[in-house]
Amino acid sequence: MKYVQLGKRGPKVSAIGFGAWAIGGMNWGKTDDEVSKKALHAAFDEGVTLVDTADVYGFGHSEELIAEVLKERGGKKDIVIATKAGNDFYHAGDDDDEGYGPIRQTYTKDYIISAAEKSLKRLNVEALDILQLHSGDTDNLKKDDPWLALEQLKKDGKILHAGWSVQSFQETNQAFILDEHKDLIDVIQVRYNLLEREAEEVLFPKALEYGTGVIVRIPLLFGFLTGKFTKETRFDKEDHRSMNLSPEKLEHYLKELDKLQPLYDKYPQYTKAQIALKFCISHPATHTVIPGAKTPKQVKENCGAADVEIERYE
Repeated sequence: MKYVQLGKRGPKVSAIGFGAWAIGGMNWGKTDDEVSKKALHAAFDEGVTLVDTADVYGFGHSEELIAEVLKERGGKKDIVIATKAGNDFYHAGDDDDEGYGPIRQTYTKDYIISAAEKSLKRLNVEALDILQLHSGDTDNLKKDDPWLALEQLKKDGKILHAGWSVQSFQETNQAFILDEHKDLIDVIQVRYNLLEREAEEVLFPKALEYGTGVIVRIPLLFGFLTGKFTKETRFDKEDHRSMNLSPEKLEHYLKELDKLQPLYDKYPQYTKAQIALKFCISHPATHTVIPGAKTPKQVKENCGAADVEIERYE
């Protein structure tokens, strides 16, 4: 494993992290908590020190599983946990036995602080290493409240670093937010992969200018860039990929994937997933990547990308 400083002000982390959305038990098909925990253990055994989660993943379940595994390993030690707030699931719902309702964006100062405090309890830590505003829409990000919340949480020692998860497909339109809050935002998280490169246009140059840490999400395009999906692939309706990788989108992506075949042919010693992950951290602005994994086997393949040596794909 290789380790990098996450920007000028961020913590030192592994170049390959662990994306913990899928282990929350929602939106990614069936999961097994014991297998998920084994996947986390495997990641830590491979040298992963960055785990990215969110309060909304499994309505707190992802954070709880991370806490369980860290307890089993004798404590947090050098593990860096990045979580998120802003996607409000706490309000009462009519159809949910847990009392949680449909997810909505809530970006008031009081809510962000309250959500952070709930994450602290679930993760059983004294401070959150990184708290990211969770893919807020532009109108919410223009408000003072969420940034005042991050400032207050930092001042109170409840978070160590302030982050912002940029809304997917808004990497150019929302780039001005980084200008306005460059002194507060230590880390940004960005959607970026071999087929989706909008972040290179405006956001990455700004991150380089300001020394902002960059975490890359969706590096495998929800598993598509592993090469295991075909035009016949279908997902359960409860799996978010039934929309994000619909038959129409699959057909489009498959045509784009064909153009990458010369790249794969050039490096037959690596898997498609490893090449895709290495691409994401080969840009001068990026630092670490957080592929999701539900099994130890997937974790080990992902971690192998740290040692991949390929020329930058343009």
